Amino acid sequence: MAGMIRKMLVSGIAAKVVQEARKPQNQAKIKKAIADFQKSRSGKTGRR
Repeated sequence: MAGMIRKMLVSGIAAKVVQEARKPQNQAKIKKAIADFQKSRSGKTGRR
């Protein structure tokens, strides 16, 4: 029973995320965030 409720909750959240990602103003924010992330990753060396 708990697994079914969890799946419904996760699918509801995923639907909301997809719905928000389709909005043009959010697409610009997402593209900027990805570009910033890629830029920050490219500046680092391979050592940990």
